[in-house]
Amino acid sequence: MTVVRSIVPAPGPIGALTLGATTAGLAVVVFGDHPETVERMAARLGEPVVDGDGGPAGEQLTEYLGGSRRTFDVPLDWSLTRGWQRQVLQTLYETVRFGSTVTYGELASRSGGQGHTAARGVGSIMGSNPLPVVVPCHRVLGSDSLGGFGGGRATKEWLLALEGVLTPALDFGPG
Repeated sequence: MTVVRSIVPAPGPIGALTLGATTAGLAVVVFGDHPETVERMAARLGEPVVDGDGGPAGEQLTEYLGGSRRTFDVPLDWSLTRGWQRQVLQTLYETVRFGSTVTYGELASRSGGQGHTAARGVGSIMGSNPLPVVVPCHRVLGSDSLGGFGGGRATKEWLLALEGVLTPALDFGPG
């Protein structure tokens, strides 16, 4: 098995996405141009890295970020997740659709967890999501705030605006 690494240009505050895919499917999405992250992921899996063009995952991410795709149907390789982390991320992927959101507590409950501790655990899991955007951790909100996001607040707001959840921020661009 080989890990295919690619960089996909992205609009807005994202700039680029670095992808890593195995023969099983897309295994990692990283905000920015960070090929070294895919190398570390491949080392965890004990696999070599080759450069590629993004394939179907890159095409679908480009379509999504361009506003013409609402769902992803590329195979996902969940091998970088374990236990409750995998359960929560799979529940998120399967139940929180384009244009909708869920709170940390609601996602914890859907995933079989209960209480404040479970909601806090979901927050940590969202921060360690190896497949952001495709497994939409940007759709998970605090009960009274947007909550955190590994891609940064501006990226979370941009993605939620793309999906119609938030009103797009004004961009006056360079003067």
